[in-house]
Amino acid sequence: MYRLVLAFSLLGLFAAPFAPGALGHGIGMDQAPPVSFGGMDVTVMTQLTPTDITVGEVDDANMQIRFFDTETDADFNAVTYRVEIYRSDDLLARKLFYADDGPLDVEVRPVFSCPATNLWECTDYYGEVHPISGGLFARGEGRPVIQGPIFDKGGLYNIRVVIEGAKSPKTLVAEPLSFETFVSVAQEHDFLIQTAQAQEVPVIVKTYYDDITRLDYSDSDDSMTFEMPFDWDPEYISLVQVVHEEIRVPKSFEPYAAGTTFKGYVNGVEVDDRVLLLDPYSYDDTNIVHFLVAGSELERINGVLGESNHGSDRMTFKLVPHSESVKNTAEFYLVDPDTGDRAGSTAAISWDSGYGATDEIPFSFAFFDESGGLLKDVRYAYYLVDGGGNILRSAGDDADALGIDAPEGIDVQKMVIPSQETHRIDVYILGQGPGFDPSYAGAGSAVIEVGPAAGAAGAPRDQQQQERPQQQPPAGGAGVVIPSWVKGNAGMWAGGQIDDSAFASGIGYLVREGVIVVPEASPAEGGADGAGMKVPSWLKNNAKFWSEGQIGDREFAAALQWLISNGIVAV
Repeated sequence: MYRLVLAFSLLGLFAAPFAPGALGHGIGMDQAPPVSFGGMDVTVMTQLTPTDITVGEVDDANMQIRFFDTETDADFNAVTYRVEIYRSDDLLARKLFYADDGPLDVEVRPVFSCPATNLWECTDYYGEVHPISGGLFARGEGRPVIQGPIFDKGGLYNIRVVIEGAKSPKTLVAEPLSFETFVSVAQEHDFLIQTAQAQEVPVIVKTYYDDITRLDYSDSDDSMTFEMPFDWDPEYISLVQVVHEEIRVPKSFEPYAAGTTFKGYVNGVEVDDRVLLLDPYSYDDTNIVHFLVAGSELERINGVLGESNHGSDRMTFKLVPHSESVKNTAEFYLVDPDTGDRAGSTAAISWDSGYGATDEIPFSFAFFDESGGLLKDVRYAYYLVDGGGNILRSAGDDADALGIDAPEGIDVQKMVIPSQETHRIDVYILGQGPGFDPSYAGAGSAVIEVGPAAGAAGAPRDQQQQERPQQQPPAGGAGVVIPSWVKGNAGMWAGGQIDDSAFASGIGYLVREGVIVVPEASPAEGGADGAGMKVPSWLKNNAKFWSEGQIGDREFAAALQWLISNGIVAV
């Protein structure tokens, strides 16, 4: 079900233009810290097109470099750039370029073999030489070209830019301005794991940092462990913004099926919940688990492990399925705060139904474009509002650091819902990328309802999570098949074509026929025909996703069973 409750009293906070100088870092783009130049704060932004480059999938890429005033977002013209490209400490390219009007665009063509010891010796350059600046440039729609061992391997690339002249090809700056930006290029590694049941499962690890050297699977806890080269020296760690790895596993592989929650470890240290991002949206048959380990988390891990880890040359990742959970989801479209028109973007907020009031709940935020694809490099803000309109929590609206960064279009935020009454989460997309592109900017709201605290029965949450599968359909729900006509009813109920009582009749049928097992559940007033039934509104989202095939019978049956067992739904 889609619900939109606009918080007009809050929209004024975002009516002013967003600060284009706010720093940001993405997979294929980065913006350097500003420096003072002629009474202005100026900087350089580097952006690749396509932004997400995977080795072997592109024959060429565009590298755009902007030199601009952060206050006005205005580009300088007639700029002479010295560009150097490094991977690790290896110099790959160094050349002078000139851009007469606005940003510099350079075509990069990867070369996949270089016999030279010094990789830069395999790099060639094409383009016209500017008669005054001496830099390569292109007339009209053309671009200068760099062809060499660049973007031929996955990892972090350092694009160093020195501004040697600006405003005129004859004008050199008194002291060259130096900037460093970093962009990531992905490389996929294919593995085939074998379970104790002789099941072969294809797994892809996509690395944005360095080569993955191995991947091991353990039947005992269904964990996957992989590693790559990494320098843990504290001085180096202080320069690292983020380490990004992703694991792609078929949804048909039961331990990694939809609804699974995970724990992650780096060098044996459990990482924060926000490090792991689950993407069930991008592929129908594949779950993607992202490790996004920020520099601050790397420093924390180094602190936990101590000096013995500082000399390590390996980063070891471990992903462990933790528990199977039922997810509640509120999905809603965003609107332009100025016009009230739809912004073309939608948001989805999901959370584990095992949590309740007074628990610290990890809420997952996901953002989509009009075609349903994830919006990458999103900056967003949110407010948690109680039934009386009081703001209980806000994040992302700090003028000095505007927006929460969601590079993959997904983010996790922990919030405490203080009571079981209805609350609202107001969400604002501020823009995309370092320049705060406003194409999908907008605002919208979701109504959030949670049950009693997970610890209400006296058991710690981890223990309850381990016990919950015993209260759900037998054999882990693997054999649950719900009749197709009930799925049709679910779709009509989600669309408002039938009422709660009619849909509850379907639930009653499932219980009476034993499709959903409800231990020690007794029919509430109204009976199994569903008369007088009042079903929580958030369940309609689950019904919609189930009717459209986005979640399976097992997940939907488990949701209904939990609601019935806890007396929330009566049959």
